[in-house]
Amino acid sequence: MMSVCYDALMARTFITAGLLLGLVLAGNSQAGWDPNKTETAKKQHVNDRQVAKIIARFKNQDASLQAFFDKAYGYVVFPTVTKGAIVIGGAHGSGKVYEKSAEVGTSSMTQFSIGFQLGGQAYSEIIFFRDKKALYQFKSGNFEFGAQVSAIAVTAGASADADYDDGVAIFTLAKGGLMYEASVGGQKFSFDPYD
Repeated sequence: MMSVCYDALMARTFITAGLLLGLVLAGNSQAGWDPNKTETAKKQHVNDRQVAKIIARFKNQDASLQAFFDKAYGYVVFPTVTKGAIVIGGAHGSGKVYEKSAEVGTSSMTQFSIGFQLGGQAYSEIIFFRDKKALYQFKSGNFEFGAQVSAIAVTAGASADADYDDGVAIFTLAKGGLMYEASVGGQKFSFDPYD
């Protein structure tokens, strides 16, 4: 019994250390951001400056993402997802949900995994919803990615051939840190609508 408690305590300690490492590295990666090279919140049609900055970073990295913003029924932006792991991993992020370019609520993401993984990482994530049905499934509050779901790491031209899978397209952009394994499978989302 004592061994099980000790193992659980150690696992929590390693996850916490990995998440803290991810936060520190994410903070360091933002130092080079140049506001003159990105679009303003007004141009992005969002009220949150942090979300606007992240959207601009994605578009600056891959201009072809504009097509997803133009055609998607909705999307959710997680400015910072922190992930840490030493065999047992955890990730968390908070974001804003948009429907037809109008902010309609907030979302929280959590992810737990077990397997060969090591390190800490911070990244941004945008999930696009092709149609009303896909967005409403997300807004149901019990949305989860299956184990085989993968995201597209944004690089120049990476989204040109990207397509929706079951009404959803996922893009990530590294902010800092090193992680051997960085999948989005198993991510669980909550949705809190604005009144």
